[in-house]
Amino acid sequence: MPHRATSVLRQNELNRRSFLRITGIATAALVAAPALRAHAAALTKEKREKLTPDDIIAAMRNGNERFRLGKESPHDYLAQQKATAKGQHPAAVILSCIDSRAPAETIMDLGIGDCFNARVAGNIANDDILGSMEFACKLAGAKLVLVMGHTACGAIKGAIDNAQLGNLTQLLAKIRPAAEATQYKGERSSTNYGFVDAVARKNVELTVTDIRRRSPVLMELETSGAIKIVGAMYNLETAMLEFLR
Repeated sequence: MPHRATSVLRQNELNRRSFLRITGIATAALVAAPALRAHAAALTKEKREKLTPDDIIAAMRNGNERFRLGKESPHDYLAQQKATAKGQHPAAVILSCIDSRAPAETIMDLGIGDCFNARVAGNIANDDILGSMEFACKLAGAKLVLVMGHTACGAIKGAIDNAQLGNLTQLLAKIRPAAEATQYKGERSSTNYGFVDAVARKNVELTVTDIRRRSPVLMELETSGAIKIVGAMYNLETAMLEFLR
């Protein structure tokens, strides 16, 4: 029995070491995964044309994981600035909230020239933003439209509370349908962060649907496979970016 117990302990230790080795290899591979630009100072047209929308999503996921691990790619922003001064070839256009804690390029380990970024409270799509997205994809060649919401969103809380404040009133009114459409068992108030985050997710989903409905240009591009329109949620506590399907 003692011999058997010793054998079990040794096997457990071997299993633990094997797990740690495999996990370490996987983490190292993820950290080493190239950004959109690979080793170039800026994303070139040739490089972008080889990317699929799914490639871009994968690069964003990997970039977010590097950010979460504190293993971001080295950024020579001056070199990126100089490389993009004569032209740009962004891979994506991102619609995100103005929240200072959710800067899209930073949390996805992106650099200058990698993406277009539109920001508005509650990441809603108005006519001007839709026009900007159409420019980004149809004319400038971006292959991904990403709507990124986040947890503990102040605009979502304001919409839930039906807050009234100058021009903000009409902005929050555009988020209200998400609050009404959210199915949630529990307290439906702005003090319940579970409900707030559920509404934020629903708001992303409705915005993605709204973009397809209101922009025949983008809808045609997506139908042809030239682009993808997707949503994501960023967690302020964990720093994790979750793509919605």
